This record gives sequence, structure tokens and C-alpha cells, in this order.
Amino acid sequence: MRNYLLTLLVAAAVTYLLTAPVRRFAVRHHAMAEVRDRDVHDVPTPRLGGLAMFGGFAAGMLVASKLPLLRTVFENGSREWLALLSGAFLICLLGAADDRWGLDAVTKLAGQVLAAGVMALQGVQLLWLPLGTLTYVPPESLGVLLTVLVVVVAINAVNFVDGLDGLAAGITMISAGSLFVFSYILWVVEQVDRAATPTMITAIVVGCCAGFLPHNFHPARLFMGDSGSMLIGLVLSASALTLTTQFSGTEISRGGLGSEASLLPTLLPLVLPISILIVPMADLLLAVVRRTRAGRSPFAPDKQHLHHRLLEIGHSQRRAVFIMWLWAGLVAFGTVVVSLYTGPLMWTSLVAATVITISLTFLLPIVHKPHLPLTEDA
Repeated sequence: MRNYLLTLLVAAAVTYLLTAPVRRFAVRHHAMAEVRDRDVHDVPTPRLGGLAMFGGFAAGMLVASKLPLLRTVFENGSREWLALLSGAFLICLLGAADDRWGLDAVTKLAGQVLAAGVMALQGVQLLWLPLGTLTYVPPESLGVLLTVLVVVVAINAVNFVDGLDGLAAGITMISAGSLFVFSYILWVVEQVDRAATPTMITAIVVGCCAGFLPHNFHPARLFMGDSGSMLIGLVLSASALTLTTQFSGTEISRGGLGSEASLLPTLLPLVLPISILIVPMADLLLAVVRRTRAGRSPFAPDKQHLHHRLLEIGHSQRRAVFIMWLWAGLVAFGTVVVSLYTGPLMWTSLVAATVITISLTFLLPIVHKPHLPLTEDA
């Protein structure tokens, strides 16, 4: 655990320290988020926060390559780390260009496909799919296409949810944290070698988000922009792919955890990646349906995202972010708990957490109305 903690702290520290110079760079080069009708912030705010996050991510990878426990990820001919780093660089570069000059939807989509494709062709790809009790191994070309699809959807899901200060960074940190817990148990307790890479990646992602949040929480001094939201979407989806879609459910059964048996382990490779991104995925799906039914492009912006709805029913901006963090944590960590344990205590805890989250979502605006005007978003 000390190796992962050190890697996390290095990623957090480098991201935190880089954020101030990145902010000055963004202001100097006019990479600003201007105020639009659909936005919640009311003053122009610099973007390009993804550059600081990429710096923290690269620093975390560098430190991990020198640590005894994590060195195996970079040895034995493995190229997953190189695939991930190259894909992250390309998507961050694409996002930085959009933060500065603004790119059209087609250009951004093409860039996302390119970054995901580069990563998939170097080894980070979906290798199998569960079909009931059977396992389907797709041809390599189909595996690459499916991987690109998954990664592009995840990138846009995180990008869509990035609408309030600290929202995307917090949700990603929670999602990566839940995946870290699951993969850490597989790697350290169950000795599943292929869980080493996602355990390292998720620790670094948690660090990057933790280092960025102090600058990004309301009122934000810097937005992560597309350079950040697309970066963490790609990295988080890649960590899920390297964990749960490269070996069968029988390999991740928790026989070593004593009498607590896993529930439906063969479904985990599909359920876990969806659960860790359930909040941004739900927001993306609702936005596409909503805009398509209205005869508009799925990429046409509006002010009807989930966080906008929370603001409308009376939450302050900080409370709305906190509520969405709770929902993300409930689903992501709930899935991990269900996959590892069973019994009355587990189910009672999940029901209690669900009741608390629902109550805070719908009752808190009634008993505690916000007194300050809503201002900025991320």
C-alpha cells in the first residue's frame, strides 16, 4: 500500500503545483471560458487545467516505474503503460486546442477516435465479452473497434458532466477510488497479476483529481476544460478495460476472501466499468435522448443536465456537487461491495446509504434553502 500511496501523493502534489503556472499560461494566451447563457459561472475563467493533470499523471507514472512493487507493470515486455501514456497525451493535446481555439464536434470526435485507437492498437483493448455462461473472444479488429467505442463514450460522458466547480474531478476521483479498492484486492490479496496495471493507474488518477480539486472547487480559479475532462475520461475507461475485460469472471472470483462469496462474478466485467461512470453515463444518455427528441444534434448544448436540475430544485452549487458525488459513490462503491461480500449487513448498509442519498437529494432543498446567488461552474 505504501507504494500506491507514494504514487498517489506525487501525482497530487505535481498536479497541485502545476495548476498555478497553468492558470497564468491560460490567462496569457486567452484560453478562457467566457460566460454563456447555459453556464452557471458569471465571470470569464481560465481553462487548460488538463495540462496540470497530465503533468501529475506523467509524474505518477515515472515514480511508479521506479518502485519495487509497481516496476513489474513496466517490465516483461508490457506496453500497456506506453499505450496509456500516448493516448493520454493525444487526448490532452486535443482538449488543449479546443480550450484555446474551440473545435467543432466532428473534429473533436475524430481526435477522440484517434487517441482511443492509438491506445487500443498498442494493447489496451477489450479482449472478451461474457455471453451468459459462455465467453466470446472477438477478432482483434472487432476488439479494437469495441474498445474505441467504449473509450469515446466514456470521454464524452465525463465531458458532459463537467458543468459545476469540482463536479467532474470529484466524480472521477470517487470512481477511480472504487476501482482501486477492487483491483487492489485482486492484485495484492488474490495475486491476479493483470490487476497490477489498473491498480497503479487508478491510484494516479485519484492523486491527479485530488491535487486539482483545491483549485477547482467552488469558486473555481481554474477549469479543467476539455483538456482535463477528456483526459480523465480516457484514463478511467482504460483502467476499467485493463482490469475487467482482459480476463474471465472465473479468474476474479474471490475464493481467497473466506466465506464471503462474490455475486455473479461473470457479470463484473460489464457491470463494474458501467457502475464507476454511472452518473456521467446517465447524464450523457439523457442528453442524447432529450436533444434527439427535440430534433437537435446530440452535441448541441443546453441547460438541462442533471446538475442543472439539482440547482433548479433549490440546491446551492456546492450542495449540488456534493449530492452528485454521493450518487457516484453509492453506485460505484456499492457495486464493489456487492461483488466482494454478501449477507444481511452488506444489504442493510446499502439500503441505508441509498435512503440517506435520496433524502439529501430531495429533502435538503426544502429544509435548507440556499441564501447566496449561484455563480461559477467548471
